Order: sequence, then C-alpha cells, then structure tokens
Amino acid sequence: MALERISFKWAPTPAAENAAEQLIEHYGDCPANEADVIVALGGDGFMLQTLHDYMHRDIPIYGMNKGTIGFLMNEFQEDGLLERLNAATMAEIHPLRMVAEPESGGSQEALAINEVSLLRQTRQAAKLRISIDGRVRMEELICDGILLATPAGSTAYNLSAHGPILPLTAGVLALTPISAFRPRRWRGALLPKDAHVVFDVREIYKRPVSAVADTFEVRHVKRVTVSEAKDVTMRLLFDSEHSLEERILNEQFVP
Repeated sequence: MALERISFKWAPTPAAENAAEQLIEHYGDCPANEADVIVALGGDGFMLQTLHDYMHRDIPIYGMNKGTIGFLMNEFQEDGLLERLNAATMAEIHPLRMVAEPESGGSQEALAINEVSLLRQTRQAAKLRISIDGRVRMEELICDGILLATPAGSTAYNLSAHGPILPLTAGVLALTPISAFRPRRWRGALLPKDAHVVFDVREIYKRPVSAVADTFEVRHVKRVTVSEAKDVTMRLLFDSEHSLEERILNEQFVP
C-alpha cells in the first residue's frame, strides 16, 4: 500500500516546529487516525515518546532528525518525502513488558522500547536476586543497578553502562550491571529474547530501589518481572541506505 497520507508530530522546540511548518505547507497534515504513516520531527527522546503514544496503533513511524544525536531518526530533508517513505526499509520491534511490584502492594505495568532498569534510590548499593525462566541464576548482586536492554536500545543506556551492542536480528537481550560491586568482575549476560526475568530486591527498606521502563518509573519496588511483549509490534521506517540494522552494526566500529 502506498504511503500518502501523513500525520506530522514534532517536538516542542523551535527547530522541530519550523520544520513541521515547512513540511505541512508542502504535504499537508492528516489526523493520526486517518493517516498511512506518522512522521516524527525531533530527537531520539521525542521518537521514543511518539512510539509510546502510538504503540497500540498499526501504523508505521518515520523519524527525521531535528534533535541532537538522532540514532533512531532519518536525515531531515523537505523535498522528496513521499518517495523516501515509500522506498524506506521497515524494522519491526517488540518492546519489553515490565511488571513492577512496589513494597506498598499491588503492581504497575509499563512497556519499554529501550530498556528496563533497576536503580538504587539512596547512597547505599542495591542488593538484587536474579531469576531467569524460574531458576535463580544469581543469588545476590550488589550494585548501583542493572538493566535489561533490547537490541534497539542496546546503543543507549546499555552501551554507556559498558553493555554489548546487539544486532537487531540476533534474538537476544542484554542483561547489564551498573557499577557492580559483588561479584566484582561480573559483566552481565546475553539472554534469549523470550526469557522471563525476575529481579527480587533484598533489604527493601534499607536499600530502596526504583524500576524504570524507558521513562516510566516505579519507586520502592520489591520485585520486577520483565519479558518480551510479543503482542505489541512497532514498525519503524528508515531510509534504505541507513537501515536500523546498518546503524547498529556501524556503532560497533565507531572509534
């Protein structure tokens, strides 16, 4: 199906707003519920916000960089947008589903495109137990935190925490500690993408921990469960010469 009806979304910045005005004048602007494609103008943070906003809509999203880094974005050009959209390469990704149980009771659920992270809330290190597919794999990890990253998110916080870059089609997730104290030399693990991961927080009152799915935070958690949300599929569009797979590969050769 040809992509012709465009709905533009833009970050609240002068650069993104000016770009949106130019494009809307040239291509028009369709309501999102009637559009064939959404074009997001901004940086990676705005792209993540847009993906979350339309996560449950079967609509492809094409980003154009009007932010800082723009790893998830295409180069901004006013001309030839319809041709670029219809020649674009599609990447389908599934987010992670986090179920966080705070010590006060109940549970809260959120989806993460990049990563789910557990972070200490005070000056004291967190103590975590890690179970994978019903088996305890690490009885106690003392650390500033830990994260479980998708391939799409492996070049973000995960890379800053010295985790591995994951090819999009590798079928794995990166389990990466943040400033591990004990075991001191543990550098994390690669898990199958369908792994069911449970983090139990020890000494929850003395060493409080928060859980974050991208930007959604739950504080004072006692248990966090993470698994792939196979029922949610997001479609990202990239210019054919700069596919997401190619970008992830290139990141491994950046000096």
